[in-house]
Amino acid sequence: MAFTLEDLAGRVGGRVEGDGSVLIERVRPLEDAGPGDVTFFANRKYRAELEATRASAVIVAEEEAVPGGRALLRARDPYLAFAKISTLFHPPRESVPEIAPGAVVHESARVHPSAQVMPLAYVGPGARVGARTILYPGVVLDEEARVGDDCVLYPTVVVRVRGTVGYRGILPRGVVGGGDGFGFAFDMEGEGGSGPRHYKVPQAGIAVVEDDVEIGANSCVDRATLGQTVVRRGAKVDNLVQVGHNVEVGPLSLLAAGTGIGGSTRLGMGVICGGQVGLVGHLQIGDGVRFGAQSGVTNDVAAGETYSGYPAVPHAQWRREVVALHKLPELLKQVKELEKQVKRLEEGK
Repeated sequence: MAFTLEDLAGRVGGRVEGDGSVLIERVRPLEDAGPGDVTFFANRKYRAELEATRASAVIVAEEEAVPGGRALLRARDPYLAFAKISTLFHPPRESVPEIAPGAVVHESARVHPSAQVMPLAYVGPGARVGARTILYPGVVLDEEARVGDDCVLYPTVVVRVRGTVGYRGILPRGVVGGGDGFGFAFDMEGEGGSGPRHYKVPQAGIAVVEDDVEIGANSCVDRATLGQTVVRRGAKVDNLVQVGHNVEVGPLSLLAAGTGIGGSTRLGMGVICGGQVGLVGHLQIGDGVRFGAQSGVTNDVAAGETYSGYPAVPHAQWRREVVALHKLPELLKQVKELEKQVKRLEEGK
């Protein structure tokens, strides 16, 4: 597969600076690229790699100053342009319409004729599989689970009873949609006076994953106690993320690896959680809120705010606190010296 640079520019709404007829056969990083490759530059940290690259062409921002002697594809957003060009060279896998002999599909389930169900996948009673969707080996769709069109569910993904995945969903290995939420009531007496125990609260709701959502490996979206847990349209969830019962993740939100969201918390549109952010339950998080990595969120946050730290506070405040914290050893030393001086003054009296 090969494209001219001019053709690539037309496909991503960019413009060529230099030889537009150069033939592009691959997409590679700055440091590895050579003749026939296109690469991209979107981070000033890699200026040295840009100047040394042997790529046939480089995708750069419209205003970026670049050493001469190479063809450029200038774009308003070079990273987005790179993503679209890379997709041309690495198109998504297409389904091969079949239900493999080793798959188990209940007689009451409905699988679209264009879908692919691989060996050892299970489609339970009343479950539905949409057009062109791919179910890899080991996928389990429980009773009345729904998976929309153009989805890819990789090995060992589980969609529990009545769980829903919308159109174009991508669920890598180990994702569980609709597992039981973590709900227990403390029973002091126990059954028949047998003593204290944690009594399991039935998790009778469902988990809903809307259209264009991608969920990373080994992440979990718990079913609701009652009602539904929802991951809204276009949200992207990284690996090892926990979405608790009755949580709502707003449209286009981004949850980085290790994030955990306590039950019944509501995230607005476009919320960004850095790695290992933790949110307690029953919070209201406004649209566009951003949390720095490892933030511990214990209170509601208004729309548009940026919070960091544990407990999470406004980012500017957290920066001041961190600077002050680093000065503590010197401050303690000064306090001890002042205490000595005060003691000497008192003894002198």
